[in-house]
Amino acid sequence: MAQATETTQTSAKAVYGEAGGPGLLSVNYDMRFAKRPDGFGFRAGFGGFSIKKTSIVFVPLGLNYITSKNNRDYFEVGAGGTIVSNTVGDGDGPFQNNFGWLSLGYRKQPIEGGYFFKASLVPVFGKGFFWPYFVGVGAGYTF
Repeated sequence: MAQATETTQTSAKAVYGEAGGPGLLSVNYDMRFAKRPDGFGFRAGFGGFSIKKTSIVFVPLGLNYITSKNNRDYFEVGAGGTIVSNTVGDGDGPFQNNFGWLSLGYRKQPIEGGYFFKASLVPVFGKGFFWPYFVGVGAGYTF
């Protein structure tokens, strides 16, 4: 006699690297709050770089909402802030201090897991600057 198996839906999770976006060059973790592949969730990341005597660290944190008609291709909208730590100190230029961001984009995130891809328009704003056409592209793994 065949035994019935119960499948439990888990939250969609993703780990990915992103160029551009709120972490400039970062590694990120993204997860849904509910046990479903879409809906509200969060992202947290860590990035940065060091050039000559300047080091800068970015920690992007944000909330997002994703929706899909086929559980593979998603529309994403999000907002958050990036904590910035640098060796130069406070400055007036972009990305020298903490800044805010919005995100509108596409993500390929198959429900069964595997390859993850995203591309987003990410307007960024902070002390003395606003860049409405900043972008981010990421790739990684969904599980």
